[in-house]
Formats: sequence, C-alpha cells, structure tokens
Amino acid sequence: MGPETAEGGQPPAPAAPPRSISSQKKIEILARLRAAGSPGRAAKLRAANRTEREAWGVEGGLLSEMAQDLRAEISVDGRVLLADALWREGVLETRMLALKLLTQARMRPDHGAWDLLSRWVYRFDCRAVAEAGAAALARRLAAEPARLAVLDDWAAASNVWTRRCVFSATAGFAKGRHPSAEEIAARDKVVALARAMEGETRPVIRQAIDSWCTALARHDPERAAQAVARR
Repeated sequence: MGPETAEGGQPPAPAAPPRSISSQKKIEILARLRAAGSPGRAAKLRAANRTEREAWGVEGGLLSEMAQDLRAEISVDGRVLLADALWREGVLETRMLALKLLTQARMRPDHGAWDLLSRWVYRFDCRAVAEAGAAALARRLAAEPARLAVLDDWAAASNVWTRRCVFSATAGFAKGRHPSAEEIAARDKVVALARAMEGETRPVIRQAIDSWCTALARHDPERAAQAVARR
C-alpha cells in the first residue's frame, strides 16, 4: 500500500519540525554532565571563578565536544530552545554548554540566538561564563555589525562582565589586516568607548581593553594610539 494521501490524491504535507526540545533530551544531557563531574574539580572551578554558583566539575573539553555534537544533531531553532532550557538550570556547566551551543560563525537564522545572548550578557557573573559568552557574542556581532549599537548599553552597565564584553566580544574587529568600511566603523566605536572608560580600574576590564588595543596596534597603530592617548 502506498503512502496515505490527502484530499486530491496528494501525499500529506510533512509534519512541521517540533517547536520544543523534548524533556528527555534535556534529562539525558544533564545526566551526562553530572556523571562526568568531579566534586574536587567543581570546587576548583568555583574558586577560580570566585563564584558560589553550583558547579559539577565537568571538563571544558567535554563541554565543547557535547556542543559540537549537538550542533550537528539539532536544528538552529532547536539549539536556541535547548540553550535556553540549559541556561535556566543555573549550573555553571549548563550555562557554559548553553553558550557553546550558540557559538557558531554561520547560523541562519540567528535572531533567536542573538535575542538570548543579548539578554544573558547582563547576567554574566564569572570569568568562565563571560569568556564563553564573549565567544558566542563575537560571532553574532561579526554576522551583523549593526548590532554593535548595543555596545553603548554594555559600557554603561553595572555588571563588570557586561562592560568587559565591549572589548572581549569585539576582539575580531581589531585583528583584520584589510578591514572593510563596517569594520573600520566598528574600530572607531570601540576606540571611543575605550577612551570614555579610561578611568576604569577593574582589572578584568583593563586587561580586556589592553588586549584589544594590543591586537589593534598590530594592524592599525594610529587608531590604537587614539585609544590610549590620554592614559
């Protein structure tokens, strides 16, 4: 017997892809993370990141491996839903895995990923999460430089890790040898913010500014000089 047909003799339209991630998939991921954890490593992670957030002590390499496998297995929309579910768990490793799921240069459509990341950036609360978040944000900013308009809000945020992302998430714009007009405009924007934040004394931000300016100086020393002219 052939496939069941709809009215008019045509095969029925394929079912739409699921709009949600099954609870079973999330349960499987959480179980794997817990099983791979180590109480001793968890304690070291919390100490290194100066956080009281729950941690399971999962190695970073496994988180990257899991993210890569899940990106290959699940659609973009599915990844966004799964990342949101993992972020809501609130564990250090689930948040890092959520961010790694959204760290991809070519992602279409990417508005769902950007919506999540641009909200989460105000909730970054330790170095590990901020670094993973900056890596994800960098891809989305590079994909659509018009999004750099958010940098003014980040620079004015009370969260130190959000302010740090002004520089850590835009490092790619400082490294090109032959920048486009958009990339030059991005450099000018970040340079202006570096000068506006010249009184910033927090080490995590000063380090990010210095790293950004050092990268820029290799290919655009004049603009890099502008960023530090009054320091």
